[in-house]
Order: sequence, then C-alpha cells, then structure tokens
Amino acid sequence: MASQALEGIKVVDTATLLAGPLIATLLGDYGADVVKVEHPKGDALRSFGWVKDGVSLWWLFINRNKACVSLNLGCPAGAELLKELVADADVLVENFRPGTMERWGLGWDVLSALNPRLVMVRVTGFGQTGPYANRPGYGTLAESMSGFAHLNGYPDGPPTLPPLALADGVAACVGAFATLAALRHRDATGQGQVVDQAIYEPLFWMFGTQALAYDQLGLIPGRTGNRTPMTVPRNSFQAADGGWFGLSAASPSVAERVVRLVGREDLVDQEWFADHTGRLAHQDEVEDAIAAWVAKRSSEEVTAAFEAVGAAIAPMYTIADIFADPQYAARETIPTVEHEPLGPVRVPGVVSRLVATPGAVRHLGRAPGADNEAVFAGRLGHSAADLAAWRDAGVV
Repeated sequence: MASQALEGIKVVDTATLLAGPLIATLLGDYGADVVKVEHPKGDALRSFGWVKDGVSLWWLFINRNKACVSLNLGCPAGAELLKELVADADVLVENFRPGTMERWGLGWDVLSALNPRLVMVRVTGFGQTGPYANRPGYGTLAESMSGFAHLNGYPDGPPTLPPLALADGVAACVGAFATLAALRHRDATGQGQVVDQAIYEPLFWMFGTQALAYDQLGLIPGRTGNRTPMTVPRNSFQAADGGWFGLSAASPSVAERVVRLVGREDLVDQEWFADHTGRLAHQDEVEDAIAAWVAKRSSEEVTAAFEAVGAAIAPMYTIADIFADPQYAARETIPTVEHEPLGPVRVPGVVSRLVATPGAVRHLGRAPGADNEAVFAGRLGHSAADLAAWRDAGVV
C-alpha cells in the first residue's frame, strides 16, 4: 500500500463512546498511528448497542485501525504511563468532564510542558467554558439544544430526535478537521494547542441561515416534515409497488422537467411557477401532481423516467437495499475486513477518497488490552515484569 496521508502522525485516544473516539477513527483511517486507551474494566462502548458473540459491533467500527491498550488513568502509575505515550505524540483526544484530566495530573499545563508540540483535543457536550461546561453532555442533548429536534418532524407532531448518533458524528468530522488545522499551525510554529470541541456547536452551525433569519427577520422556523422552505418540490413519494422515493428540485429548470414529466405542463405555464416564492405558495398543487403520477408506476418505471429527463430522484433504501446496490459495490463503500473471531465483516469504509492516498480499514476494533505488550513493552520499553506488576495492581 502507498504511504498514507497521515502516516507518521501519532494519536493517543483516551476518549469514550462516540464523538471523541470518532475523531481518532477518522485520523486512523488515513494512516495515523492511533493508540486506544481504555480502562482495564473495559470501555462502556464494549456493551453498547448490537453485540454478536460477545463482540460489540460499535467497538469494531469506532476503534478500527487502533492499537488497543488498557490503562487506569486515575491512578498515579497509569497517569505516568500516559505521559510516556504523550511525550512523543502529535495528538491526544480526551472527553472527560472539564477538570478531570487536571485532577489526574494530566492537564494541558502538564502535558504541553512535557511535549510543546502536542495538540490536545478536548471533546465535551458544552465545551470547556461557559455556565454549562461541567454538565454531562451527550449527543441527544446536543440534538435537543442545537435546534435540530425542534425542526425535525412534522408540523402536527413532536420535536423528533434522529435515529443515529448525528451530533456525535458531525462533531467528530468537524473535530478531525480542527485537529488537522491545529497540526498545520503546529508544523508552521512548533507550538501545539488545545482544540476545545463542544458537541452541540457543530450541529447548530449546520443551521447557519436559521440564526441569520432570526437575527435579521425575527423568524423562528417550525417543523416541515419532508418539505423545506428552500426547495419546491421536495418530498417523499410512494410508487405503485410500495417503494418510496426522495425527490428534490432545487433549481427552476429541474422543477420544470419534473412537472413536465408528470404531465402537468399547465403548471409550468403559470406565471407563479418561475418564481421560488410562487412555487412555495403552490406546493400542495405541485407535489400532489407528482404523487399521483408516481403512485401509478412501479419503482423501476419511476427511476427510468426521471433518469431520462435528468431529474433528481432516488429510492429510499433500507440497509438491505444498500448492500445490494451496484453503486455501493463499485466504490467499495462497504469493504470486507477479516476479524477474529467473527470472520469476514462488512463495515463502512473510509469516508472521503484521496486519490493518491485513499486510506483504508486495516483492521477492526481489537480485544481489551490486545496491544498492551506491543505498546508498553515494544514502544515504551518496559519489561514483562513491569506489565505483570501493573496487571496485578489494576493499572493495566
């Protein structure tokens, strides 16, 4: 394999559950050398979500491409071992409540003095400052307080939380970008810094125009279901065989092609159709025409007809549909990776494709302490007797 984009970057991941560890996962996918540190009693993620043969599927996904070591950071010997790992590391990721690392003698003042080039990524629900800094923070809280839940769902229904770790995933993508920005600055100046990554802020940022609309127009948007005030038509439509489709026509030209396709040229001829505000005022009329046309045809017929006129529509897939789709297969979006003891496992691959250095899923999340000897003895130079003593004392 060609050298990877982040080859040579050393990352120590002490974070738990989702947002923090996912930052390290993204870095590891592009070749960073990541050491995953978990408590000797086992990380909470190992009992999280779906499990097969005693193996957490979330653990396999989030802690892929990482060497797994066990270490009790709350005891002096464990804190000293972490310092040894950090001494030549480029990045440390942690997501404990503000003050916890300081209580263990592992605060920024200590670690940056030990390694001035270190980038310390601190992931919390609400950030390191402000009146909520010490509150426990999870993705659900961020999805609630960012404004996402208020806008998600139908007008006559309650605010709706997402069925996935949305806030954690968005925070991880933004946090990984911020980490690379900090490394770029470090390489230019020789000085590391803290990345203070709150979980709620990236999801709020995604609604940037909502803040502008409230500030400048006093608007408080509400739930619109599958619709959006920015695009008409935009909704879900069901074919005669039961298949569902998602349709969006963001530009007037696409909207015109769709409406002509469904046989309603009379709507295109209306003066209001050429204007977004006009189409929005006639949204029911436009989308009812599309729904009636789609409902009379099979999913295959709908797809073929829309492709023929260059309009944007897509089937709403289940995970089974995704596994059978030729586009996913052609791009190897879900590669197969061998795992002991589960055997061949299909897992989401590297998110963004770098043509020269594409990244890879080299292995999945390992067993507890699987790499203790390789890291503590091979990398740090400690003896087998040291490891045995630390095991007996609950340090590793």
